[in-house]
Amino acid sequence: MATEIRALLDEGAVRLARVADAPRREAELLLGAALGRPRAWLLAHGEERVLDCEATDRYEACVTRRALGEPVAYLLGEKEFWSLPLAVGPGVLIPRPETELLVERALAHLPADRQCQVLDLATGSGAVALAIATERPRCRVVATDLSDAAVGMARGNAARLALAARVEIVAGPWFEPAAGRVFDVIACNPPYIASDDPRVEPAVRRFEPPDALFAGPTGLEALRLVVTGAPRHLVPGGWLAVEHGDAQGESVRGLFAAAGFEGVRTHRDLAGRDRCTEGRMAEGSERRAQVPTATA
Repeated sequence: MATEIRALLDEGAVRLARVADAPRREAELLLGAALGRPRAWLLAHGEERVLDCEATDRYEACVTRRALGEPVAYLLGEKEFWSLPLAVGPGVLIPRPETELLVERALAHLPADRQCQVLDLATGSGAVALAIATERPRCRVVATDLSDAAVGMARGNAARLALAARVEIVAGPWFEPAAGRVFDVIACNPPYIASDDPRVEPAVRRFEPPDALFAGPTGLEALRLVVTGAPRHLVPGGWLAVEHGDAQGESVRGLFAAAGFEGVRTHRDLAGRDRCTEGRMAEGSERRAQVPTATA
């Protein structure tokens, strides 16, 4: 039986109320995807009936999966980041809005009028690397990730956005694919959540890749590796910027200082929480990082 668009949205919103902050909006996104229509069209045609039974079935199946906690981005197969439509899927971390701060800090150290070399570690879907390449056409970006699924997704996103010629996406752990190379800016959104952090939502633990989320007992394990390894891959005066947890600012600044960085500063996200720390490699540095003792 054909059902009005408004009735489908009403029912979907009720079912999603337990798991979604904006259940009506999510219902609109899912129905729009099932029908191949934008949200604006749905709002303007609420009284129309959906005659496509297959589309209705797809929508109801997606609502059921979302009600069980599966992220909308995985259901849609896409997530917007920095106004770029990025393909995402199971096994690849979903880009978060707060990571746009990392892009902003990287861009602050990349003049638009000259060529620069950028390294993006743990690239995931390629979000940070592709955003930087979009804003700085003269930059060459190398992006690395240990996950084959992430590398494949990032390469696909680079191709879709016509950025593959300027963004080299390489499989391998951390700095290994960039051995022997140096960069003007290194950006990284590593796993930084402690394994037993009680604040992590159950759906995040269930559906998103744990290796992209959890660093170890303290949450600082990957951050320490990145900060201590970066000096060997930065030009004199080059910058490192990393995303981290909202309670890790002081510890991460300690890592930067011990590794020989200058001008170390932590920036807050739109919610006012510590989110990104950056530092400049001192001119003439021997580029030898020491591993300090730090706690989360």
